[in-house]
Amino acid sequence: MSSTKKYRFSTECVTIDNPNAGKDQYNSSSVPIYQSATFKGMNGEYDYSRSGNPTRTHLEHHLAKISSAKHAFAVSSGMAALDIIARILKPGDEVIAGDDLYGGTNRLLGYLKSNAGVIVHHIDTCTPSTVEQYLNKDTTRLVLLETPTNPLIKICDVKDVADRVKASCPDAIIVVDNTMMSPYLQRPLDFGADIVYDSATKYLSGHHDLMAGVVVCNRDDLAKHMGFTINSVGNGLSPFDSFLLLRGLKTLAIRMDRQQATARIVASFLNKLGFVVHYPGLSNHPGHDTHFKLARGAGAVLSFETKDIKTSERIVGSAKLWGISVSFGAVNSLISMPCLMSHASIPAHLRAERGLPEDLIRLCVGIEDYEDLIDDLENSLVQSGAIRTRFTPAEENWSSEIGSLERIGEERAMAWEKCSMFEEQPTVKAASTAETKKEGGNIVVSAPGKVILFGEHAVVYGVTAIASSLDLRCYGCLSPRSDNSLSISFPDLDTDVTLEIEALPWKAVKNAHDDILDIDHELVAALENHFPAEKFNSKARGAIISFFHHYMSICYNDRRAVSFSARSDIPIGAGLGSSAAYSTCVSTALLILAKKVAIEHTNNATHISHDGRRFINDDIAKYVNKWSFVSEKILHGTPSGIDNSVSVFGGAISYSRVRDQAMINLNGFKSMKLLLTNSNVDRDAKKLIAGVAKLKQEEPEVVKGVMDGIQGIVDEAVRCFNDKDLNRNVLLNGLSELVRTNHGHLDRLGVSHPTLEIIISKLQAYNLKTKLTGAGGGGCTVTLIPDDYDEKELGDALQKLQQAGFDTYLTTVGGSGLGYLIEEYNLEKNTQSTNEEESVGPFTSVFSKDFPTNELNSKLRESGHWVFV
Repeated sequence: MSSTKKYRFSTECVTIDNPNAGKDQYNSSSVPIYQSATFKGMNGEYDYSRSGNPTRTHLEHHLAKISSAKHAFAVSSGMAALDIIARILKPGDEVIAGDDLYGGTNRLLGYLKSNAGVIVHHIDTCTPSTVEQYLNKDTTRLVLLETPTNPLIKICDVKDVADRVKASCPDAIIVVDNTMMSPYLQRPLDFGADIVYDSATKYLSGHHDLMAGVVVCNRDDLAKHMGFTINSVGNGLSPFDSFLLLRGLKTLAIRMDRQQATARIVASFLNKLGFVVHYPGLSNHPGHDTHFKLARGAGAVLSFETKDIKTSERIVGSAKLWGISVSFGAVNSLISMPCLMSHASIPAHLRAERGLPEDLIRLCVGIEDYEDLIDDLENSLVQSGAIRTRFTPAEENWSSEIGSLERIGEERAMAWEKCSMFEEQPTVKAASTAETKKEGGNIVVSAPGKVILFGEHAVVYGVTAIASSLDLRCYGCLSPRSDNSLSISFPDLDTDVTLEIEALPWKAVKNAHDDILDIDHELVAALENHFPAEKFNSKARGAIISFFHHYMSICYNDRRAVSFSARSDIPIGAGLGSSAAYSTCVSTALLILAKKVAIEHTNNATHISHDGRRFINDDIAKYVNKWSFVSEKILHGTPSGIDNSVSVFGGAISYSRVRDQAMINLNGFKSMKLLLTNSNVDRDAKKLIAGVAKLKQEEPEVVKGVMDGIQGIVDEAVRCFNDKDLNRNVLLNGLSELVRTNHGHLDRLGVSHPTLEIIISKLQAYNLKTKLTGAGGGGCTVTLIPDDYDEKELGDALQKLQQAGFDTYLTTVGGSGLGYLIEEYNLEKNTQSTNEEESVGPFTSVFSKDFPTNELNSKLRESGHWVFV
């Protein structure tokens, strides 16, 4: 072989001899670490390691060789490399940069713009004609390109852009960040770039054990300028890190071959599942052809979209083998959400303007066995609810050890959930992966409790209130019977009722004849006579009357035999919306039974089962809410409507009966930890509401002053929730003071109770602000718990309350609204046919008094596929 023959890349990687440097005196096989700050002598090649070091010189020679470059420099990080390049700029110079770039690059350019008088244009550099529009012959000094971009993996035609820039602005410098490819896969200097830089922390090193940056170029003038700057600022790479980088470079080719081979498999896996996948190795990638004109491989970084931030967070959080971390290019595989991690320094509004999806997940593939990586990713997708197993094999879907898989998505061809109002002669469509939901099967629903944070009682008189859903829920199940009877079961209230359908007072039904959606007062009166007060628990009696009112009104023309069971982990009668949650469950179940609404799916795919809202459409939610409000009127007389609205829609809302838009979602609302304390004092909401009405008649000015004060509290709270720049601690401290003030106003209305004041006093000793919630007169208090509150202090406070006979619930607010079990997996169904057994309900274990209340949520969530408003 000729001594001048050029070796192939993988051979060059391990051949690191520097012909310009002599051998060390021991002929070492590896370049020694010259860990010395100074070198002795008057005229030696080296004198001070800031200016030059033998280990770094070997490294820089090697980098130039594998990059096909004349000059190479090694500095302390990738951002240090860009900083050295950017020092070419002067005030008034213009920079053209991409709109999809690494967050650190964006930060440095922002600094130059703010502090150095440099003008920066963030544009779509992947469209050469767009770049051309921004070129200014006199002022454009630097064009900064990334290809592929990070993290959207867009492709820039470096040659096309370089040709256009040189034609219009011959003095402009074209700089390419080549970190995503490395010199193994792409060499932008060959396509017109003036300077190329890499974060050597990534592929060049490959082990995440050092920070380094590399700059290469062919122009002597640029090399002279950058060499002078590196010596001046002193950010040349240290001898030890130079040694580590030399070692990493030896395996660059074999690492990248393995990594990009696995990346292609991972990208194909996700693509077959229907995700939007960004990877140039896929033939459907819009930049596929352009990329392979420049590069010899697709690299090992890809990203994909789930269309839901929470789903993405769960996927990332469920990963085991994929490490959650920023950066890429190492031997170990990483997973991240760029908008929360590597690109979090870019303001949210700029991310939105630049088209960076908040739900985007970036995968950086390592050298692990691809089957292990696929298995771990698959498990994360399944656990998060993003995909599920298909038990009916489908050749077009990805096959795995646990069966065929299919995408669970929204607003795409693969989406299978469709929630709609029933049209003429509707047909319920269903195709389940585990068990098809047949007509006449169980109808299982749920709805959350609520807490009124501010504005209770005052809301009845037009004052705005703020309420939020709790992560405590009521569950209801409607199942068919084999006889002509109806049954209701309330295990939590020790109540079961069974009667024949025709025994109900059907002649009293009025509104159903005219299809009027409102309380049927004659029917309520007839039901009150049918279920006399002396025979029933007062709480159970109201629920019984409400159920039969709705059954007789909604199902008047289709009188089916059914059993209805309800259980709740919401404290009943404590002012936490248990009745509204029950009303929502009853209304939803009966409307589905009577085919007034349909929550259905097709055969294509399935739904993301998560806490997001608006998967059951607004038309259905609004219709259910109207019936739920009617039920609340039966139970409470003149309710505000806020309880049922929160129960149906979930999240947090501000509500006013006198606004054109009564309910407004508080999109800026952030989850908070609450302590709910049940006084275990029964109260009559109707009497308390009537008492405030009487006080208003007798002392209108006093009540007006209270109402104005509460409105001011609500207005300030809304401002706090909508102020995204407000410090979290400032927010919580401010809200705590509003809680304290709000309770004072409610006390002046006469709706507090001595027991509530005891709770408030005990918690005040721990510097925790508390107020009553709901109607007052007993029931619950709500206490805002700061994020950093001492756990031991909180434990002591809870112990004191429990010793005093109070029940405590630590919870959070802001979850999903109305839920529907669209698909059953592991239900324990009652298949018996006797009246006694049928009245128990469809889930003999879950809907029995013996089943622990605190396990309701987990058990029923495991029973199948849930969809939510």
